[in-house]
Amino acid sequence: MPWINKSVYELKNALEKKEVTAVELSQSLLSHAKKHNKKINAIISFNPKLLDEAKDSDQRRATNTLKGELDGIPIVVKDMFCTKGLKTTAASKMLENFIPPYSSTVVKNLQNAGALLLGKANQDEFAMGGTNEYSYFGNCLNPWNTDYVAGGSSGGSAASVAGGFAPLALGTDTGGSVREPAHFCGVVGLKPTYGRLSRYGVISFASSLDQPGIMGKQVKDVALALQVSSSYDPKDATSANCEVPHFSKNITSNIKEKKIGLLLPENGVDKNIVEKFNAVKEILKEQGCKIVPVSFSYLSSVACVYHIIASSEASSNLARYDGVRYGYSADFSKKPAENLMDFYATSRAEAFGEEVKRRILLGTYVLSSGYYDAYYKKACQLRYLIAQEFKKILQSVDCILSPVSGGVALKVGANKDNLSKNYDHDWLTVGANLAGLPALSVPAGFSDKGLPIGLQLLSSHFQEQTILDVALNIEENLQTYKKKNSFCS
Repeated sequence: MPWINKSVYELKNALEKKEVTAVELSQSLLSHAKKHNKKINAIISFNPKLLDEAKDSDQRRATNTLKGELDGIPIVVKDMFCTKGLKTTAASKMLENFIPPYSSTVVKNLQNAGALLLGKANQDEFAMGGTNEYSYFGNCLNPWNTDYVAGGSSGGSAASVAGGFAPLALGTDTGGSVREPAHFCGVVGLKPTYGRLSRYGVISFASSLDQPGIMGKQVKDVALALQVSSSYDPKDATSANCEVPHFSKNITSNIKEKKIGLLLPENGVDKNIVEKFNAVKEILKEQGCKIVPVSFSYLSSVACVYHIIASSEASSNLARYDGVRYGYSADFSKKPAENLMDFYATSRAEAFGEEVKRRILLGTYVLSSGYYDAYYKKACQLRYLIAQEFKKILQSVDCILSPVSGGVALKVGANKDNLSKNYDHDWLTVGANLAGLPALSVPAGFSDKGLPIGLQLLSSHFQEQTILDVALNIEENLQTYKKKNSFCS
């Protein structure tokens, strides 16, 4: 199939030259995705109207009335984003049959630019998890080796791009949920600045941390998608009312004189990742960058702070799913509920998975009388200090280079019974969420076992252009996107 594993720009060029129509392209990717989805379970539901929408795109092209930069390009969207007329489940039994009456702002922006929705991506339930093993619809597996996880929570989005289902995908990043699966699956994953992309129509997990993110085959694809999907949105109280730069036009791999802070923990990082980190450091030196070692004193506590705040907000956000106003209702036809509390408890117990229940319980506990000051208030105070330390470091460098994670993709089930390891896995990504900073995972090579390795770039608020430029330079030097997995070869 000639259109599998192509970048957005390659597909745009082919559409413009009439080498392929949007219908042919969509048929090709849909057929490929349906065939291989049985092996990796990256897609929960496919869009039954895809080919009709592709036909409309071809008609627009024939009459020179294209909607925008992505007209005719199929994309995949994480099942946290509301999509009008299409099921949006958050990978939960609680929302198994929910069909939204509207689309999220980010999805609308992409569709207004002509993007075609191929399907809704698998994920951890309500975005709670780092391995995509907590989905009501089953595990999502890694296209590079199906014995390994795709990462979470946006595992389906990352696996879809890596498996050649679509060149672009939307994810959400509350504590690393775009960057970690991008690292595990060997694709580019961007979490923009908090407020850059509207959260309107995105199912809430932890509102002060949630941020839509973008995954793509190559850095320029992500830059274009960021530009198209960004907008001020009065429907989101946290949306940033600021100018959207022309990321795709401004992007450059000329990064001479950039100051790059190097953050490499002494312990807890796999030797394969350390090797790739040091190799990229040498590349940046050769490109004329100034390399500055930096340290971050809260590295050992960020995961604790994150999980207290995230679980607290989750316990509040998920209270709306009571089976009456919203979500799954248990069947009481044989045994009626004893009272309203029994109705709520039975419906929620049947519909929420184990990890969601665990986080609701943790959040409710730390918010309860007697523990609020000891846990939640203290975590918020530490969050402020974490943001201040990032601000101080970023006053002296343009961006920070670090590992995305301490390890490569895990074997399926490796950490499922070890909650401590599961919760500590995102210690290098959650800081960006706590401080609201933009961060990106760029592919940097492969481990001894052939598993992808990504490195993280992090910069100041609304400085996405800086990390896109540095990532493009790394990509042009390493060209890891040229290596294909068995799904794409």
